[in-house]
Amino acid sequence: MEYQAGAYGAAVIGAGHAGIEAALACARLGVPTVLFTLNLDAVANMPCNPSIGGTAKGHLVREIDALGGEMGRAADATFLQSRMLNRGKGPAVHSLRMQCDRRAYHARMKHVLETTPLLDLKQAEVVEIRVRKGAVSAVVTRLGAVFTVRAVVIATGTYLRGRVHIGEVSYESGPDGMFGPSLLSDNLQKLGLPLLRFKTGTPARVKRASIDFSTLEVQTGDNPVIPFSFETENPGENTAVCHIAYTNAETHHIIRENLHRSPLYAGRIEGVGPRYCPSIEDKVVRFADKERHQIFIEPLGKDTEELYLGGISSSLPEEVQMQFLRTIKGFDHIRMMRTAYAIEYDCIDPLALTPMLETKAVQGLYGAGQFNGTSGYEEAAAQGLMAGINAALQIKGEVPLVLSRAQAYIGTLIDDLVTKGTNEPYRMMTSRAEYRLVLRQDNADMRLTPIGYRIGLISDERFVRFKEKQRQIQTERQRTEKIILPPSAKLNAYLEQVGTTPLTTGAKLADLLRRPQVHYDALAPFDLGRPVLPEAVREQVEISVKYEGYIKRENAAIEQMHRLEQRVLPPDIDYRAVSGLRLEAMSKLEAVRPINIAQASRISGVSPADISVLLIYLEQRRGADADCFT
Repeated sequence: MEYQAGAYGAAVIGAGHAGIEAALACARLGVPTVLFTLNLDAVANMPCNPSIGGTAKGHLVREIDALGGEMGRAADATFLQSRMLNRGKGPAVHSLRMQCDRRAYHARMKHVLETTPLLDLKQAEVVEIRVRKGAVSAVVTRLGAVFTVRAVVIATGTYLRGRVHIGEVSYESGPDGMFGPSLLSDNLQKLGLPLLRFKTGTPARVKRASIDFSTLEVQTGDNPVIPFSFETENPGENTAVCHIAYTNAETHHIIRENLHRSPLYAGRIEGVGPRYCPSIEDKVVRFADKERHQIFIEPLGKDTEELYLGGISSSLPEEVQMQFLRTIKGFDHIRMMRTAYAIEYDCIDPLALTPMLETKAVQGLYGAGQFNGTSGYEEAAAQGLMAGINAALQIKGEVPLVLSRAQAYIGTLIDDLVTKGTNEPYRMMTSRAEYRLVLRQDNADMRLTPIGYRIGLISDERFVRFKEKQRQIQTERQRTEKIILPPSAKLNAYLEQVGTTPLTTGAKLADLLRRPQVHYDALAPFDLGRPVLPEAVREQVEISVKYEGYIKRENAAIEQMHRLEQRVLPPDIDYRAVSGLRLEAMSKLEAVRPINIAQASRISGVSPADISVLLIYLEQRRGADADCFT
């Protein structure tokens, strides 16, 4: 029996990392929003490692924060250990990572949702999305409640038709023993959405007291702590120590002897797993020459004795998992609290989405997170934020927001999905971003905060602080080109110590900074007129000077791409009627429906010759359109 339960502007299905950002964005942009979750105790759940960030993923979190999202602030408030990864490399690949308290993160996010105006958080299973005249009109719960809406964001994670595999045992389930809904999958297929079947996995959780830490490598956090959010002024200190263990020949032998019991190798798993986050079975088979693999031992929270074993996910039988774990040094008496498992789930083919993350089949229906074929909390949150923003902008009748590959890792992530598609759970990596020297995690606010302010997710107070930071960077950058440091015994001693040529005449501060061995802060004793500046400002000044030439070259490439982005492809174009296109290109272009020449050029199967044909077609069409008005 159905009943009318209310009317909202937007509904978000799923309160994981994607759904949270989507719902908050909608509500904060003035759209009444309802957020559905299967269980209120699973809001912002971290069924895998309770960590935020990492290589490339830290970039995404910084960008989410710069646009006005919530993930960075929540991580700063609940972290146990913080580290900046890849410090031995250039700033383009520096990535922040925080190990968080799982329950504290959940509690904080749930409270933020509960206290956000225009946002209702409800425990319910959505079983149907209704469509009228090609557009979303309502959602229906299993209990028959009908909510009238104008937009829906699907952020179901790994729940849709979820099936868990552990050895020979297989059963319907979502992550962490939650039930996996199936009725919504049936509904989505009836709406014409193409669904894929993907797989992911998670390692065992073990009891702290059962590990001998004296035999393991220690992994400490950074001091001082660098926060994710550009708003966090006092992030606090590290309170946890992590450890590293290693597999060995005996571990690998046990795994090989039991591969026939792995559902992955026995053919019982249909879904495609993530190539860049393989199970320990995959590692042992694919990297047979490696004598050992790392295991990262990390806490789940300050008030629990559960530990996470990163890098050793598995779907082998429980008794085999226990057997191979006990071969590892320090794990002789290990006790497992949660068994590792693999999980299959339904997701959409991302080629069925527009760059706004709206489905091509149904107006007002958006996808985000693992539903779009990605893996990772950070990728999910980034998509949720963008889907929520675009759902709200559509409801308000405003221009949608599409970030380009030159603006953000978020832009690269979404463009990869909707242009190239994916045949496995997509994971963000720095190598996927061709403009990564410009898209650094340290300058995410410079790139995106003006956009967040324009659409309404950044407050006036925050924007004033942002502009002051920009003023300080610009003023100090100009000063470095004017100030001349004279040679002195102390300065030359420093220069020789770091391995660079001493001065015989005065040199501009900027010229000294261009030397790879010289750093801005180290020159402070010789730069007596230097103003007192925050660390973030000093960092930007040094990077802008030291990498100026490289950045100019990258900006030139970006400008060339922008010119191609301005060559817009008409939405009504019939590619089958464009003379000169190859058949493969016609098929791919019809499927993706790119919005401009730049996007078309990135479609697999569309060659430079096909792009030339499209450019000629656009010129001919423009000429024909002009003739119509003469």
